[in-house]
Amino acid sequence: MAKFIFTYRQRADYVPSQTDLNVVSPWTNFFEGIGSSVVEPGQPVFERAALGEVGSSTKLAGYSIVEADSLDAALALARGCPAIEQGGGVEVGVLAELPADHPASLLRNRITSAALAG
Repeated sequence: MAKFIFTYRQRADYVPSQTDLNVVSPWTNFFEGIGSSVVEPGQPVFERAALGEVGSSTKLAGYSIVEADSLDAALALARGCPAIEQGGGVEVGVLAELPADHPASLLRNRITSAALAG
């Protein structure tokens, strides 16, 4: 099964509230709905910066890593994302499977080893 990243985008004027059940409940329901497909629920993003064109009407709000059989299957999981109903969206992308000798794999291994040693 492939891994996909979901990057959540909220309206540019959206202000998160940690105590508003109208915000928390839809996200809880979303994650419960996609269940075992979630590899890493991710984290919300509160401070952000951007380079290039990322869309002036939205801002990065968070991410998750999920598993699905195909891009279409991942999109089907993402359709229930609360950000969509709140005027934002979700971008879905396939995470590349890299060979062990790929520079990104080597870097990940080096960083992991350093973290374990330190």
